[in-house]
Amino acid sequence: MGILAAATLLVALFAYIFWPEQNPFTQRAATRLDFLQERRDAVMANLRDLNFEFRAGKYPAEEYESQRDRLEAEAATILTEIDVLEAAPTPAHLV
Repeated sequence: MGILAAATLLVALFAYIFWPEQNPFTQRAATRLDFLQERRDAVMANLRDLNFEFRAGKYPAEEYESQRDRLEAEAATILTEIDVLEAAPTPAHLV
């Protein structure tokens, strides 16, 4: 009888700990806005690194300018899309 009670308690304990809805470590689904913000941060970091490496003499001026123009264009596109998404009304089911 004691073994049955211990086994039942053990099963209940595992269900409580590992049940997906009860797990506090689950992540919410990433949205397009989350992705864009991460991408924006990466592009800005790349711009800082590119500027640093150019000043350190690792890039010729022509290559630096083309890379900088490409990264700035990508950043502008990302920032525009972020602005559009932030200005859009939030659906009621996501609040």
